[in-house]
Amino acid sequence: MDTFFKPISGMDLPRFAGIPTFMRLPHVTPDHPRYRDVEIGLVGLPFDGGVSNRPGPRHGPRALRDASTMIRAQHPVSLVRPFEMARCADLGDVGPNPVDGPDTLARFEAAFARLKADGIRPLSAGGDHLCTLPVLRGLAKDAPLGLMHFDSHTDLFPAYFGGKTLTHGNPFRNAVEEGLLDPKRMVQIGIRGTAYDMIDIDFAKANGIRIIRIEEFFDRGIPDVMAEAREIVGTKPAYLSYDIDFVDPAVAPGTGTPEWGGPNAYQAMQVVRECRGLNIVGADLVEVSPPFDPSGNTAWLGASLMFEILCVMVEALKR
Repeated sequence: MDTFFKPISGMDLPRFAGIPTFMRLPHVTPDHPRYRDVEIGLVGLPFDGGVSNRPGPRHGPRALRDASTMIRAQHPVSLVRPFEMARCADLGDVGPNPVDGPDTLARFEAAFARLKADGIRPLSAGGDHLCTLPVLRGLAKDAPLGLMHFDSHTDLFPAYFGGKTLTHGNPFRNAVEEGLLDPKRMVQIGIRGTAYDMIDIDFAKANGIRIIRIEEFFDRGIPDVMAEAREIVGTKPAYLSYDIDFVDPAVAPGTGTPEWGGPNAYQAMQVVRECRGLNIVGADLVEVSPPFDPSGNTAWLGASLMFEILCVMVEALKR
């Protein structure tokens, strides 16, 4: 039995010991002899040059790796054992250029284009939400993807300050305009908070993007909302993007742009469980900002959500 891709068990080495990798998986680089065997790669994107106010998500991947050493082998509800069903590995970080945003985006795009060419489905840890745009550029050049998006913001805004500056507020607007996402197969869930205007909502309406505000989310309930969301995204290849500020800041304060009135931790996990059946070919968990939560609870929730996403991805891979 091939045990190379099995995480280190806490029964063999205490979870507080050893060098932390995502979920205690092996660290595999492109020159590693087992690289070509990887099916799902966990990747860090330590960049927050797209943050418009409070920085810090560049430290997210390291905090998520450390927290993820708490993850065990089996999902408690679905009973999925992802590390036995698929060959998963920590592929390390894609090195950013911290003083050059365009160069960083180009580096990220090239890295994910290679992953796609090598047949590896990525699960990424950000970084701010701008990191999603180069990932989509790397994965969706030949055909647009659907999008399951959990967030308190639409990220459909035009460039800030009247120029062409890309930020964490506009990755999905650009992805639609570049043909990377099919707007008719996009659903954005949990949107809330004050606004300057309705320019993002107008863009969504003009392009057929479904927005489910937090009020509708709570009024209808998760099973009903997610049934509609799965129908919108459909069975064709899709991307899942999860901004930690989807969760209420009373639960997850470690993020740069918190909005009150969001889901609790159980609901945050439940929405991912309701994504079972989707053909998720890539995903990310973004905007964890450790400086705003010294307790580490936000990172631990983020790592737990990555495990939830991984289980959904593994099932999609095996279908």
